[in-house]
Amino acid sequence: MGLGSLKGHQNGGIMDNIDRRILKLLQENARISLKTIAESTFLSSPAVSARIEKMEKDEVISGYHAQVNPIKLGYHIIAFINLNVVPEDKPKFYDYAEHIPNVLECCCVTGEYSMLMKVAFQSTMELDNFIGQLQKFGKTNTQIVFSTHVGPRGMGVEEQEA
Repeated sequence: MGLGSLKGHQNGGIMDNIDRRILKLLQENARISLKTIAESTFLSSPAVSARIEKMEKDEVISGYHAQVNPIKLGYHIIAFINLNVVPEDKPKFYDYAEHIPNVLECCCVTGEYSMLMKVAFQSTMELDNFIGQLQKFGKTNTQIVFSTHVGPRGMGVEEQEA
């Protein structure tokens, strides 16, 4: 099942099945060589490079990242924190959250709470201290992760029939 937002580049370019194949390969391994992508798509390396550059320019590709295992770095506590921030405090809160390296993600959401954060800490004491600091922005609700059965993964970019 494809996603409507992946039907075309933001600046009007059309994404074809070769672009989708390139995205799929890069999401599976961002360190894949241009030569390997070229062999898989039956294009030349310069043609693959040009397509990747276009997708970067159009912000279809927003970056390349190493997926790090927090446990191996001593961050044994992963949690999701809901926070209710009043609209006038959002700019101050966003600035605060951006400067806390333990905040892995921060999303403005609908529902009872206005923010949803994914955080990583080495201990429950550190998490508790952080929650105490957050409460100056509003009410919190926290869930600690026991296990993750489906981890971070790329967007579905299946090829479409012609």
